[in-house]
Amino acid sequence: MFSLIGPMLVILVVIIFLSVFLHFVPLGLWISAMAAGVDVGIFTLVGMRLRRVPPVQIVLPLIKANKAGIEVNVNELEAHYLAGGNVDRVIDALIASQRAEIPLPFERSAAIDLAGRNVLEAVQMSVNPKVIETPIVSAVAKNGIELKVKARVTVRANIDRLVGGAGEATVIARVGEGIVTTVGSSHDHKDVLANPDHISQTVLAKGLDAGTAFEILSIDIADVDVGRNIGAELMTDQAEAEKRIAQAKAEERRAMAVAKEQEMRAFTQEMQAKVVEAQAEIPHALAAALQEGRMGVMDYYNMNNIMADTQMRETISKTGSPVQQGKAEDKK
Repeated sequence: MFSLIGPMLVILVVIIFLSVFLHFVPLGLWISAMAAGVDVGIFTLVGMRLRRVPPVQIVLPLIKANKAGIEVNVNELEAHYLAGGNVDRVIDALIASQRAEIPLPFERSAAIDLAGRNVLEAVQMSVNPKVIETPIVSAVAKNGIELKVKARVTVRANIDRLVGGAGEATVIARVGEGIVTTVGSSHDHKDVLANPDHISQTVLAKGLDAGTAFEILSIDIADVDVGRNIGAELMTDQAEAEKRIAQAKAEERRAMAVAKEQEMRAFTQEMQAKVVEAQAEIPHALAAALQEGRMGVMDYYNMNNIMADTQMRETISKTGSPVQQGKAEDKK
């Protein structure tokens, strides 16, 4: 039994050694590279393992590039991987640009990839332009009619401006601004409906692709719908506001009139109270005048006669004279 333990330990040690060796030395990948004519040393692959770089993500793109006739080396691909880039996508973009005869060096392709843009998609868009559909843009003509416009923008990626250039959102925003400006400068919404190509011509003339990662090839107006009558709604709202202001001013004047009426009523009541008070003092004054001899009895009678005559005249003036009343009865 003890005689079997020695050979088993040797076999176990050999298996462990081979596992560690094959982990650090990918023989299968090295053989594939040699068969493809790619000069990659075995120690280079071991160095990748030590630098925690998966050799398969470097060697396979290198084989692909070598077969396509693109000159790249291991150090460039490894440096791009360590910087956080996608090596396989960069190589695919280089192959696609070469087939499409688009000049794209490895450094620019790597920079575009590290900038967060899909360099392969950009190359494909350079070959096959992309159509961007804008959302519905609401614009109002000078006659107050709202138009809802939807446009389709055909763009082609500009490889030279992919790093630092604005994206699709900027293009859509600029096209929307151009639509609003064009419709807003039209005197009648019917002019826009009759000639929607004026919008495309005006927007294209503004050079909206400046500073973006795209080149605008065409702008096509897909749909134009008539919306609300904004001008009439604004006039209605203004008239309603003016009516409310007038009502508020009228209510203010009415309140002032009511306050003035109450003030005059209070003043009249005060004056009537003073008159009643003064009339109440008359008998006392007459009695005092009679006692002091300033007025005789005949003077008192004459004053009463005058007052009675005055009262009678007032009554006659209100009700009419007996002769007039008789004539009125005869007419009946």
